Amino acid sequence: MLESCQNAQERWGGVNQLIDRWLQERQELVRAFGGLSETSEIATQDLQRFCEILVDYVSAGHFEVYEQLTVEAKAFGDQRGLELAKQIYPRIEAITEVALAFNDRCDSGDCRDTVSLSAEIKRLGQLLHERFELEDCLIEVLHNAHQQQALATS
Repeated sequence: MLESCQNAQERWGGVNQLIDRWLQERQELVRAFGGLSETSEIATQDLQRFCEILVDYVSAGHFEVYEQLTVEAKAFGDQRGLELAKQIYPRIEAITEVALAFNDRCDSGDCRDTVSLSAEIKRLGQLLHERFELEDCLIEVLHNAHQQQALATS
């Protein structure tokens, strides 16, 4: 998972400060996730740190990055990109709900059963991987295409 994050940073790094910061946060999330999934016994502070990064990451996606990408697509009259976003956003939102529910359960102390927690973390990791791929697709279609258009018109 970390390797695909590094590839995304290489492809889109430096293009936009917001996206750069978000991709950096993604790497932090993946590192924190790796720390959880590598051990059978999960330290409370590691779980709390992961949840903090998780909430920050999904919030930045919804309230900053996706909004900016959509505004950019509208500014360039990119109907194809907007249609793609309309298809992808519901799945990203569903994954966000799972991530936030996980965080809420951990905040309320319901993450003490290590057997179910390990299974839940594994499932969350699969969903995050899917989300990263969907986000990469959005960045590719909604941002990079517009970068090329902006360069061509300048």
